[in-house]
Amino acid sequence: MHMANSNSPKEFSLGLNRRRFLYLSGLAASAVALTGCTTPGPRFKLPSEKLNIGAIGVGGKGASDVGGCEKENIVAICDVDENTLNRSGQKYPGATKYSDYRKMLEKQKDLDAIIVSTADHHHFLASMLAVENGQHVYCQKPLTHSIWEARTLTEAARKKKVATQMGNQGRCGEGVRQVCEMIWSDAIGDIREVHSWTDRPIWPQGFGRPQGNDPAPAILDWDVWIGPAPMRPFVAKWPDSTAPDYKRGGRAIYHPFGWRGFWDFGCGALGDMGCHIMDPAVWALKLESPTSVEPVEIVGVSADMAPSASVLRYRFPTRGNLPAVSYFWYDGGKIPAKPMEMEGARLASSGTLFVGSKGKLLCDAYGGNPTLLPESRMKDYVMPAKSIPRIPNNNGYEDWIRACKGGPEACSNFNVAGPFTETVLLGNLALRLNKKIDWDSKNMRAANAPEAASMIRREYRKGWSI
Repeated sequence: MHMANSNSPKEFSLGLNRRRFLYLSGLAASAVALTGCTTPGPRFKLPSEKLNIGAIGVGGKGASDVGGCEKENIVAICDVDENTLNRSGQKYPGATKYSDYRKMLEKQKDLDAIIVSTADHHHFLASMLAVENGQHVYCQKPLTHSIWEARTLTEAARKKKVATQMGNQGRCGEGVRQVCEMIWSDAIGDIREVHSWTDRPIWPQGFGRPQGNDPAPAILDWDVWIGPAPMRPFVAKWPDSTAPDYKRGGRAIYHPFGWRGFWDFGCGALGDMGCHIMDPAVWALKLESPTSVEPVEIVGVSADMAPSASVLRYRFPTRGNLPAVSYFWYDGGKIPAKPMEMEGARLASSGTLFVGSKGKLLCDAYGGNPTLLPESRMKDYVMPAKSIPRIPNNNGYEDWIRACKGGPEACSNFNVAGPFTETVLLGNLALRLNKKIDWDSKNMRAANAPEAASMIRREYRKGWSI
């Protein structure tokens, strides 16, 4: 069942379960005295101990993810790119190197926790294998490539009671908490309309599949890179006449960055940035599953790639005494109209606008800088009391590591991130089919679009299924 995406202060602060007891005991007692204790749940460490961490995908964002956890023991690293793997190996010389995470998770028996920073289409399989091993998981956003994967992984992690975190780091920040507290204190009244937008994509989208067949570089394991996706030939670069150099990845088609725009490997601008930008609204308004998602505008969608630009309308039902919400998503340069109350020159390149019965509120992409409109209202505005616990150093890695050592659940744990990812990815169904999707969350199906079934739960290439 699709769970509510809300964490009240009580949920954060109460409940002295065995994990919490271990954490508090570990802080109060000496490590020597407790070393022999049996830890509850799989692979939990004492606060005084270090985790043995394995990293899957160590280039780009993966490099910063590993760096965020390097005070622990980085004992294994995995990447399909030999050059990337060797660079990481120089930084972590004690780590065993792998090119295939299936082999790493099978052979490396000392792993307590795993970081997954691969292309989107590997997120589920890598995370699921780790969860089944009883290992804690930090996985980049979007949590999974498909809706079925998000729900299945969430349920598995809950059953195994491992510590989890999705890498939408804004969730750990001060801004998103201020947004929630301002809205919960009735700063702008009832909210029935929300607009979120991003300047992505900054990589190619809206094209067809590239033609040709180039030899894969010797340093790249193309078979493992493809993984559970349908096999296709490697092609090195977009022709000059097809796509210009983009801000990220240049003219490279798949590796190391251009994969985001392809449905087989990535989740487009929405999947990439929705898990950041939509989070403040989903949390503050306690949004669960939408009843429908429909395209308002699509530019350049194809069977192979996400569109170059789009506008979507999500509809969320009433939730207790909270009214129904129309939620608009914009990408590819599309942007909502500047509010007439806004005193600034223009909207930021990414952000969220809440439209309430008593006023409007703006925040940045990650929930930062929440501002009432007109901005002059902020001069005398007193922020409400802090009702949501803050994350130490606003750091998502520390938040996860603390959970791995028996502390409170990480703030974007899979019970939160899984349902949220389902909501984000539902928009891609509407984009791919170019039609309104009437969503039956309980049965995980598009009631008016049976053709969406193969996108809700995709098939895997032989050798790459659970």
